[in-house]
Amino acid sequence: MALYSEKVMDHFRNPRNVGVIEDANGIGEVGNAKCGDIMKMYLKIEDDIIKDVKFETFGCGSAIASSSMATELIKGQPVSEAMKLTNAAVAEALDGLPDYKMHCSVLAEEAIKSALEDYNKRQEN
Repeated sequence: MALYSEKVMDHFRNPRNVGVIEDANGIGEVGNAKCGDIMKMYLKIEDDIIKDVKFETFGCGSAIASSSMATELIKGQPVSEAMKLTNAAVAEALDGLPDYKMHCSVLAEEAIKSALEDYNKRQEN
């Protein structure tokens, strides 16, 4: 059996939504000191809908694939739906990750939620 699914390999080789949103109104950054992965998510939210999402990830193939898939799952979604994103949903959408790489999907979930929290804080001001 292959170590990684075709979807993981596709999102690693051809990541979607890579880059920076200069006028992002939600930015989140998380990292895992143990493995060295760092993810930064940028959100552009208008009328409570995620109009655009980009990411920058420094890490392994699973981290890049998880970031890419997470952005695909929330793009165009209402903020309330994006808040429900779980690492299990990211891993499932990638047709699974090896157990020792599940932390990558956790980081993707945490990065999205961090960016959404930043957005909410900005709305309060």
